Amino acid sequence: MSENQYDLVILGGGTAGYVAAIRASQLGNKVAIVEKSLLGGTCLHKGCIPTKALLKSAEVLRTVKDSVHFGVNVGQYSFDLKSMMKRKDKIVNQMHQGIESLMQKNHIDIFNGTGRIMGTSIFSPQSGTISVEYDNVESELLPNQNVLIATGSLPTQLPFLPFNHNTVLSSNDILQLTDLPASIAIIGGGVIGLEFASLLIDLGVNVSVIEAGERILPNESAQIANFLKTSLIARGVTFYENCALNESAVKVNSNSVTIQVNKDKTIEVEKVLVSIGRKPNTDDIGLNNTKIKTDDNGNILVNDFLQTEDKHIYAAGDCIGKLQLAHVSSKEAILAVEHMFNGNGLPLNYDKMPKCIYTHPEVASIGYNKESAEAKNIKTKSFKVSFNAIGKAVIEETTNDRGFCEMIINDETNEIIGINMIGPQVTELINEASLLQFMNGSAIELGLTTHAHPSISEVLMELGLKVENRAIHV
Repeated sequence: MSENQYDLVILGGGTAGYVAAIRASQLGNKVAIVEKSLLGGTCLHKGCIPTKALLKSAEVLRTVKDSVHFGVNVGQYSFDLKSMMKRKDKIVNQMHQGIESLMQKNHIDIFNGTGRIMGTSIFSPQSGTISVEYDNVESELLPNQNVLIATGSLPTQLPFLPFNHNTVLSSNDILQLTDLPASIAIIGGGVIGLEFASLLIDLGVNVSVIEAGERILPNESAQIANFLKTSLIARGVTFYENCALNESAVKVNSNSVTIQVNKDKTIEVEKVLVSIGRKPNTDDIGLNNTKIKTDDNGNILVNDFLQTEDKHIYAAGDCIGKLQLAHVSSKEAILAVEHMFNGNGLPLNYDKMPKCIYTHPEVASIGYNKESAEAKNIKTKSFKVSFNAIGKAVIEETTNDRGFCEMIINDETNEIIGINMIGPQVTELINEASLLQFMNGSAIELGLTTHAHPSISEVLMELGLKVENRAIHV
């Protein structure tokens, strides 16, 4: 194998990895991906796609339950978890085949093994040659000009409550259930935990959410967190906030787990889902053979262009510990490749990255909320429009309070610095807000843009007009 055979070798074939590979190939480079499992990574196989497939099944079930509100009388009905899982797997497989086809189309070489970065040697004047080890103990070397580390992340365990994959589950485990538990405690009131809470309560599981902090969703606005909490409580979810567990508070039995949630109350559940975040998958990938630095949590430190201390080695995605979102990973990957081969690219503004939570009701946001702006001493004014004023939202939702959309304005510059939403289809609406932010659009430009009627997106038109005291329907 000749020296510098590859212009780029990528460690990890998840969202960041395969997107980077495609872009690098488009720029005329010879590219290889080293992936020890399946192309598509966590997002496709253990995260975004399978969870949203199951949430769609739960949505259909919820619609059937509520059909009488739409004038449709449904008699007896039931659901089949195995069929839901089969549909989920079919979707994942279809998307996986699509990624494999893209790799072939773009002439990207795939090495299915464990990759590690090697240091300098008599064969290579710089670190970065990738050693690929296979299950049959054989190995080979991939010399290259550049490396992109895109090794993703793993579910974080509690030190006193490790995953046993039976009663104590990770988010990976729960996607493989063949039978639903009667009850479950979800430790962690963040995005992943609440999406599973919303899913499982719709499927008839008794759900308790245990959050160590003062409130769920600490990175979203307090109003949105409270609205979602109230909605989930109405559907049957129980919440325990300000509940920091320790070893003495939890007892794992053979078929159940007992948790003391406060001094006066103990709950017993069949399963526990530990959902307290994800840690970077940076152990044992050869970082010790490089100049690369990590923070205390193992996240790889990079500059604005995703370069590590070894300037020919870049990193992107969950392993750098920024926003652990698939679409952010894609943007990081493209930036890394553009800088790697063209020396250009604009650093990412993480404040302008949209965030979505696929609960019912849905949550989406971009930029600041009032609390996060105030934490940075930014003076703000806010404007809110209820979905109750939007005809299409009234058609879609049968609840009395359908959520709201709020715009945060910098009081000194009149610039839009945040949009926060909870309600129907907001995970789609946020893309219009993202375009507005990308184009540095103003509230009045949003308000004067014609929106089809009736449509959910009219809420954004009314919101833009409200900022200028020109709203029609609110």
